[in-house]
Amino acid sequence: MIGLASSARLCLNGISTAAGEGIVFHDKNDLEKARLSMVERQLAQRGITDQRVLQAMRDVPRHRFVPQDLWDMAYRDTPLSIGHEQTISQPYIVGYMTQMLHLSQDHRVLEVGTGSGYQAAVLSRLAKQVYTIERVPDLAQRAEQILQELGYANIQIRIGDGGYGWPEAAPFDAIIVTAAAPKVPPPLIAQLAEAASLIAPIGRAGYQELVRVTKHGDCTQVEHLVPVAFVPLVGEHGWRERDPSAGGNDIFR
Repeated sequence: MIGLASSARLCLNGISTAAGEGIVFHDKNDLEKARLSMVERQLAQRGITDQRVLQAMRDVPRHRFVPQDLWDMAYRDTPLSIGHEQTISQPYIVGYMTQMLHLSQDHRVLEVGTGSGYQAAVLSRLAKQVYTIERVPDLAQRAEQILQELGYANIQIRIGDGGYGWPEAAPFDAIIVTAAAPKVPPPLIAQLAEAASLIAPIGRAGYQELVRVTKHGDCTQVEHLVPVAFVPLVGEHGWRERDPSAGGNDIFR
């Protein structure tokens, strides 16, 4: 059910570090050093304090989730293309969104927008079970193959429109949406467990606000967090396909 791939860069005070930038990696030791530097410089020094989140991002090899010709750039402070007009999110935004969910080991999590599979891999280190939905079959199949190769067994992937969620697996202890919608899809709120939270980018193409929605009975509490830039969520509860006649990146039908 939909998922436009993870694709975001945090718009926060213009801060940008570049761990790994300019380095040519020759072996896995170089990649591991760059990953540890990424966690320290891009995450820990910028306010990611949840030690479980930091450890998960030390453990998950981000380079495996991008094309091999981009491995040298895998630990830079930037999104990277994964094809199909999708990207893997900036490492900081992955850490930030994950931290804001306050996951525990017994949680069941829904991700809308599998993309590369990297966010799902990080979530799988922190939760009991991850359900993730991707709109683009090629991305879903590629992510599933990588996740299987890396041994992440507590992740289920579905192809389709993620705005509808995964009703038969609900309720979820947390939901993370990694593509921008004009508003939070109502089916996702309905699939939250009591006192559970959803985090999603909401707003127009090219500029959104990250919000956290917490469910309390028939009511929701909405917190406005930080400005971000994600690719659009395409589907019934998001945006329609890109209009090729518009001549720009932010016009959708």
